[in-house]
Amino acid sequence: MIVIRDKDFWELVEYMKKNFGINLSQKKTLIEGRLRNYIMDKGFEDFEGYIKFALADITGKEIGVLINKLTTNHTFFLRESKHYEFLAQTILPVIEKNSLDKDLRIWSAGCSSGEEAYTIAMVLDKYFKSKKHLWDLKILATDISAKVLETGVRGIYHKESLENLPNLWKLNYFTRIDENTYQIGEKIKEEVVFRIFNLMEKNFPFKKRFHVIFCRNVMIYFDQETKRQLFKKFYDSLELGGYLFIGHSESMGKENIGFNYIMPAIYQKG
Repeated sequence: MIVIRDKDFWELVEYMKKNFGINLSQKKTLIEGRLRNYIMDKGFEDFEGYIKFALADITGKEIGVLINKLTTNHTFFLRESKHYEFLAQTILPVIEKNSLDKDLRIWSAGCSSGEEAYTIAMVLDKYFKSKKHLWDLKILATDISAKVLETGVRGIYHKESLENLPNLWKLNYFTRIDENTYQIGEKIKEEVVFRIFNLMEKNFPFKKRFHVIFCRNVMIYFDQETKRQLFKKFYDSLELGGYLFIGHSESMGKENIGFNYIMPAIYQKG
């Protein structure tokens, strides 16, 4: 059984931290467990050879494989439902009342396989109803993993990921493919734009600020300084009064970068 040597472990840890903000310094067992069989199947005799191969791959495909294997992308529709209730009951009425150009900008950052972004789109559809055509409601959904984004673009999901959705939402927004599989409907699918994006980019390239940013259960892999820098970039990317949603297991810490605490895992740009 092959094991990862300290030298190779720290080389991988430093690379993932520097390039993607992912802190694996306490994940040696996880790295061995998730990569061992894969490395052997690829024909490598040790971690050293594989890591050199992965880091030298200029196409970036092998790094994508590493990210997929070393991070958890478990999600489902209507996860942390209180957040969507707050969006529908508190945020959208204010934006509807005050918006002059009817342009609502929402970013699902670290969107994984798209359930979060599509849930937001369903909330918007349910809220605006017949007035929806008057608004620009496109949702930006980004992730570092091309593999999970492919799932989002296809919009095909196992029935287990839909368990939290009301039956009426399933009927209105999905087509049942077979006993275990559903596909998101076109009127929701067309509202979401999927893009590869690394949150460790020094400067975010967006021309306009967002009204709402969801970045939930992404920063569990980041150390405190990386999180602080990311919160600052989110702050700069939000309109004044805009909202940031994070995961319930995450914390902004003492340095809130100008955000006001609203309720668990919800902050507003002051």
